[in-house]
Amino acid sequence: MNITRENIDALNAVVKVDIAKEDYSDKVEKILTDYRKSANIPGFRKGHVPMGMVKKQYGKAVLVDEVNKLLQDALSKYLVEEKLDVLGNPLPKAQDDLNWDADAFSFEFELGLAPEFDVKVKGKKAITHYNIVADDKMIDNQVKHLQKQYGKIVSQAEVTKDSEITGTFVNEDEGINNSTTITLDLLKGKTNPKKFIGAKVGDTIELKTKGLFNDDHALMTYLKVAHDDAHGLNIPVNFTISEINERELAELDQDLFDKLFGEGNVKTVTELKDKIKEDSEKQFKQQGDQKLLNDVTEYLIESTKFDLPAEFLQKWMQTAGEEPMTEEQAREEYEKSEKSMRYQLIEGKIINEHDLQVKFEELKDYAKEMIKGQMAQFGQLNPSDKELEDIAARILGNQEEVKRMSEQLMSQKLLAFYKENANLKTKEITYDDFVKEFYS
Repeated sequence: MNITRENIDALNAVVKVDIAKEDYSDKVEKILTDYRKSANIPGFRKGHVPMGMVKKQYGKAVLVDEVNKLLQDALSKYLVEEKLDVLGNPLPKAQDDLNWDADAFSFEFELGLAPEFDVKVKGKKAITHYNIVADDKMIDNQVKHLQKQYGKIVSQAEVTKDSEITGTFVNEDEGINNSTTITLDLLKGKTNPKKFIGAKVGDTIELKTKGLFNDDHALMTYLKVAHDDAHGLNIPVNFTISEINERELAELDQDLFDKLFGEGNVKTVTELKDKIKEDSEKQFKQQGDQKLLNDVTEYLIESTKFDLPAEFLQKWMQTAGEEPMTEEQAREEYEKSEKSMRYQLIEGKIINEHDLQVKFEELKDYAKEMIKGQMAQFGQLNPSDKELEDIAARILGNQEEVKRMSEQLMSQKLLAFYKENANLKTKEITYDDFVKEFYS
């Protein structure tokens, strides 16, 4: 067997594999001999079928199968031995004139090669890392929310601005008929809330879905419409009131503190607010870190310049999925996924150059910490090492879980690397301002 490579350019190559008769003949002969021993052909005793008949019936199929196996094995070993960093998979070049009656065969494969490039994590312009804080207004609102949540429900004769209104949204033509409970602060603008003020049980309020809620996604919750339908939905709906209540705020006393945080852990309103601030900012940290990860990713994609073997990748996409694509579909798919491909290459280079690979022991420790956190939620604060080892072993036996945790751990490692090596500046921002600036 002989394998040669012709580099078309820096990103494309063609590999030629020449297979001679001696490369496959012994294997084919052995398989056909085994077939002869077990073949059941009318008119012949088992094991006494003439070899010529066996070859006539099975010879070509065995030859094709063995040559293809030999070809794939040889090509895989060649790519490893030559340390070729290929994108996608080798694409066999069409051979309409392939003669399987010949003794020797030649096959050609197109390769898409990964580009050579350098990554500069530290750019000239600083990337902002947002430190999201819970301000006094947010903490006070959260305190009031907790007082409402644990307060006493009091029935009302008519709707006021603080009412909890239970009723049914209906639009028969659109198949909407959903019972739910809303509060007026969910409604957008001033006109919609005004329609409810003073209404009584049994009254029907006529509304329009467009601009009904502060967030269109609320239509999914309160009207049970699909996500795609919620955006820009503009139909009339009636809301018939069946119940009006108000929450009498719970007292900020030790009984409430104990319900919220366990007996004796919080003793004053100041401690309550401190606890709310601490817990909120732990959650905000995750959002700030995710924003940083997204921003560094965008910076790396924009600042790291290299070409891709676009034509090859589009040809590969046509046959790589479960369903074949047309040239047009592959081109569209490539355009949608090019950015992602670029970042995968950049990320891979960073991981390899800085030895950030997820090692098994790290993954096991990560799994055990995750298990400890979950057990603590159910009051099991001191699990034994054996318990943790046994549960971790079961989790790590599930390939889907391993993949999910590996991705989470890799994100953490990359985030820590970027925090240490990228050009960052820290900016303190309230949660409300953060949401307005990036998600409104």
